[in-house]
Amino acid sequence: MSSFDYHDAFSRNIGWVTEAEQTRLRQTHVAIGGLGGVGGVHLLTLARLGVGKFSIADFDTFDIVNFNRQVGAMVSTIGRPKIDVLSEMLKDINPDVELRVFPEGVQDHNLDAFLEGVDVYVDGLDFFVFEARRATFKACEKKQIPAVTAAPLGLGTALLVFAPGGMKFEDYFGFSHCKDELDLAIHFLVGLSPAMLQRGYVADMSRVNLHERRGPSCIAACQMCAGVTAVEVLKLALGRPGVRLAPCGSQFDAYRMRYVRTWRPGGARNPLQRLMRALVRIQLEKMGKNNG
Repeated sequence: MSSFDYHDAFSRNIGWVTEAEQTRLRQTHVAIGGLGGVGGVHLLTLARLGVGKFSIADFDTFDIVNFNRQVGAMVSTIGRPKIDVLSEMLKDINPDVELRVFPEGVQDHNLDAFLEGVDVYVDGLDFFVFEARRATFKACEKKQIPAVTAAPLGLGTALLVFAPGGMKFEDYFGFSHCKDELDLAIHFLVGLSPAMLQRGYVADMSRVNLHERRGPSCIAACQMCAGVTAVEVLKLALGRPGVRLAPCGSQFDAYRMRYVRTWRPGGARNPLQRLMRALVRIQLEKMGKNNG
């Protein structure tokens, strides 16, 4: 077996980045909270980009229901901790990687250690993990760490970036005004995708139930999340122009082959966001009656 050489391994990146920028990526430290559908593929995509330092957090194990979308889910990994499997896959790509692991997941007591020395945070937490997500984004804001979230919505992805100079995470989503978890889910969904391009082509609506914390997801959307996130991390790490901060966002839907740039000044308070949340609630009420 030939010895590993970082410069050879990632030499095909050169051209899109300079050799000096590739060296900067090697020194870039990215934290990823959650290693499920998007978190795992984020990690491996950024590793192949040549990012050389990671902090990763996840407490879950692989199960057969993960097979359709999670890169570490295989017959051989059922029952194994996701953080162990993904760590092995990461080191198989870059044996020289610097890695900190947090097998308890993102918790209040380990947030400071998890984000220590981090240049960019990438959100890989499950959709319904609201409190941990809020705490993590608040910590990033305090430490002035840019935070990227890309959601697999429909057969596409919606992207938001929170960083100094842009709108704050809490202000954008308006979570402090939510009455219950369903309200949090609606605020989060509409905040992620103001254009809601994913509406209208769900084949089986009975599989969508925010009350029960479930909805369909597939690898195609997760892979798109990883692609757009990797590019944003590259731009942030290298100081490249073109990063659009919240309340600006973007959504690409591969099924419709549509791309939309969004801008919602005021975030959750924006009249268009209020209207969309009302429409989502009406749709959920209809679904509840039909399922009942």
